[in-house]
Amino acid sequence: MPHNTQQVPYGYEPPVDKFRGTLIYYDSFENTTDEQLEQAATIAEQMHFDRLVLYPLHEQTVKRMSKAPVSPFYKREDRLHEWKRDIGRKDIIIENWEGKRKKYTPIEAALRTLTDHYASPYFLLMTPAMANLFASFSTFEEWIVKISLVLTERPRQLHPRLEKYASRWRVAGEKRSPEEKPEA
Repeated sequence: MPHNTQQVPYGYEPPVDKFRGTLIYYDSFENTTDEQLEQAATIAEQMHFDRLVLYPLHEQTVKRMSKAPVSPFYKREDRLHEWKRDIGRKDIIIENWEGKRKKYTPIEAALRTLTDHYASPYFLLMTPAMANLFASFSTFEEWIVKISLVLTERPRQLHPRLEKYASRWRVAGEKRSPEEKPEA
């Protein structure tokens, strides 16, 4: 097998990738304000993510997860598209896989699809309530080693599994050393 040699000037260092991975905002987006969406876009920018993926949940998924009333998927998706047009950013993607399925989608199926389609590493942006709900699922321990969580704000209560995997999540905007654990 022939080797392909390449000549570079003395002292050349390859450029460092400025952007990395995917930030996935997993939420129903029922009560999400424009300010919260802008905060998510700012988090993606500050943490140097390649893209921000907004993943709205189908109404059947929301009803099974939280039993909260929610408007139809297409209305929430249209609002996200309108917000994206208003800010004019190309690195934000609105994922409509659940809208195409038109039924309940377990979080592990959604994560499997997202990790197949987007670049790693993967960070999941969630509200504290959604993170506690995710931690209550049996597949949480399988997924928390593959992805990291970014919480929109400091949680008031922590699920025991979130406490156990404190090194795998952080609060957006807070800086901490790798050895430091988040406060409960």
